[in-house]
Amino acid sequence: MADHLLDHVRPYLDRSTEERIAYIQVPRWIGHQVALIAHERLAELLSRPPSLRTRGLMLVGPYANGKTMIAERFAVGHLRTAEQQRVWVVQTREGAGLAHFYGSILQALRAPTGSSRDVGRKAEQVDHLLERLKPRILIFDEFHNALRGRARDVEAVLAFLRRIGRQFDISPVLIGEVAVYDFVNQTAEMATRFDLHAVPRWQYGEEFLALLDSLESALPLARASDLSDETLARRIFQLSEGLIGEVVAIVTAAATTAVRSGEDRITKSNIEALSYVPVSKRRRAPVRDDLL
Repeated sequence: MADHLLDHVRPYLDRSTEERIAYIQVPRWIGHQVALIAHERLAELLSRPPSLRTRGLMLVGPYANGKTMIAERFAVGHLRTAEQQRVWVVQTREGAGLAHFYGSILQALRAPTGSSRDVGRKAEQVDHLLERLKPRILIFDEFHNALRGRARDVEAVLAFLRRIGRQFDISPVLIGEVAVYDFVNQTAEMATRFDLHAVPRWQYGEEFLALLDSLESALPLARASDLSDETLARRIFQLSEGLIGEVVAIVTAAATTAVRSGEDRITKSNIEALSYVPVSKRRRAPVRDDLL
């Protein structure tokens, strides 16, 4: 009967092994409380009245903890219902300097970027596009990439964020690691322009166990795995170090193994068989020595 599965997941039990594995490995949205509140705060920015001094939002937390998926899910949801696109996601490029930063924005706005490093020309092109497209929210993913350059370039980036609120009525949303929070709060002027929404590591407790239950119900395994059982849940938490991206990676890999083996349930033994190395230990992992 597979009562542990969601109704729309059960039919996948009758699919081929490869189809089931493909479904297991598809990226999936997990609507936990932090993510849902983040969407509420983004929706407030989208529906706010016009302002000459817009407020922005920081989504800050460790790597692999679902920040990008929160932003992309919101942007896609908006695009499905909006007559005009008002939310744009900018993948902030690696590399210091304003040319890289403006290039990220131009690429997000689907404009030709060329190979020119003429910062003034790129800035004019960005302004022209913002005036024409009239976005309400610009989401800068991996924004910490823009903070690794010379001090004057970083200050110019922050000045740009202040200016787009005044000139184009845009609320910037900055996604990244704790460096984003530190840079924004270096001055009172920037600190008063951005609210914080933290996306912290998960703690072991009822919410984490509920996360495991929701994952189990979404994976087409014929037998219940009882992921929220103390022994299994503790091991997944230890390996994931409280990062939701790592939780999903571990459970996905274990579910894939369970389907291929015919066991059709996740057990502590097949999680151990993954030889999964937590993020904090990868630099010292024994496998590294084999690469030398």
